[in-house]
Amino acid sequence: MDRQALEIFYDGECPVCVAWMRMARLRDASGGVELIDARESDPRVAELMDAGFDLNQGMVVRWQDRIYHGAEAMTLLTLLSEAGGVSMRLQRALFGRPAIARRIYPLLVWGRLRLLRLMGRRMISVSKKESPAKRE
Repeated sequence: MDRQALEIFYDGECPVCVAWMRMARLRDASGGVELIDARESDPRVAELMDAGFDLNQGMVVRWQDRIYHGAEAMTLLTLLSEAGGVSMRLQRALFGRPAIARRIYPLLVWGRLRLLRLMGRRMISVSKKESPAKRE
C-alpha cells in the first residue's frame, strides 16, 4: 500500500486555524503530513481554487487521491488524529461524526471570517483564472 502524504491546505493568517494545526496530532498511519498555507503562492492552491474549492469556506485535505473540503476535511483529520486530552475527546465527539460536523462547521467558518475581519485580514485571494467580476 502506497502511503501518500496528507496535504492540508489551511489559512496561515487565521490564528484559530494555526492553533488547531498545532494541536492536531496526526497519526503516523497517514504517511506524513504537509501543511500548505493557502495564502502562499503554491500552484496547488490555485489548482484547488480552479477546481471550485473555496478555501475561504473551509480547509481542504488531499489524501489517497481524494479531496476533502470543509466539514468532511475536519472529520477526516479528527479521525486521523491521536486520541488524548480533553480537547481531542471533545473534538472527536463533535467532528468525528459527519452529521454533527456538517452542522457545526458553518458556524466555525462564520466565526473565522468575522475574526479575520476584526483583525483587518483579507480573504484568501481567488485563482488567477477567475474573472475580476467574480472577485467582488
